[in-house]
Amino acid sequence: MSRRLAIAAESWPVRGAFTIARDSVTAIEVVTVTLEEDGAVGRGECRPYGRYGESVAGVMADLESIRAAIEAGMDRDTLQAAMPPGAARNALDCALWDLEARRTGTPVWRLAGLAPPRPAVTAYTLSLDTPERMAAAAQAAADRPLLKLKLTGEGDLERVQAVRQAVPSARLIVDANEGWSVAHLRDLGPAFARLGVALIEQPLPAGADAALTEAACPVPLCADESCHDRRSLDRLAGLYQLVNIKLDKTGGLTEALLLATEARRRGFGLMVGCMLATSLALAPAMLLAADADFVDLDGPLLLAKDREPGLAYTGSTVHPPPPALWG
Repeated sequence: MSRRLAIAAESWPVRGAFTIARDSVTAIEVVTVTLEEDGAVGRGECRPYGRYGESVAGVMADLESIRAAIEAGMDRDTLQAAMPPGAARNALDCALWDLEARRTGTPVWRLAGLAPPRPAVTAYTLSLDTPERMAAAAQAAADRPLLKLKLTGEGDLERVQAVRQAVPSARLIVDANEGWSVAHLRDLGPAFARLGVALIEQPLPAGADAALTEAACPVPLCADESCHDRRSLDRLAGLYQLVNIKLDKTGGLTEALLLATEARRRGFGLMVGCMLATSLALAPAMLLAADADFVDLDGPLLLAKDREPGLAYTGSTVHPPPPALWG
């Protein structure tokens, strides 16, 4: 066996700007991994995320530190113990899945013992903005059945009211990205229930989850920044009704599949989400979409350009990845 590892940093422009409670970006920086073995090539992508202490330089250094072991033939199971959950492991793990699929001629879904991936309806995300601008963005996306609104705290009721008036029939998810206090949740939860909000994502800062007991919320709550892998579940029980599984948090598809199974066993609902990233990063997550209560895989729709070939979208329906992309 002769395996070679290539690591590259890439920048991809966002369509306009993407704004959440923490920051606003006009381009994203990703790291790609390419594994070549006996003529077969497997690829993976990750998005280093500053919120989790990651950077492009740091992720590339972490990948370089394990180069010798990877090129010597390290497999996915050994990788789980060799690297912690996070972006670097995600890129490698997904590249190893892709490489095995191409070496064996067996699609990843079959290697993983799953049903073939199916098209799924994804949420479409509206950046944080003024109520008027968010309403206008919602109106422009009025044909999309599920909208996700980025919120921040003050003024959020007005934002959701404006969007609901603009799109009376759309299902709405709201995502505070850790930007609320207990007082916000206590005040906004009942109001959002009346406005037909289906889900509230990560209202409080990760680590402050226990305070959720102080505000009974009539809208289901989903843990995002608070849920990384299976070890997160113990402290989320009784506080959240759903967990958001993102491969950059779990450290790849291997742990994501295990997290999904364990979360279901414990009674959590599932959301499959993504960082703002290209289709290469989202393709492995499509294997989780069939079992998810909410799918939020709209990253490529928010970019000014995507990979070729990329995931195909028909309106808000995202289709399984073409073999030339991944898997």
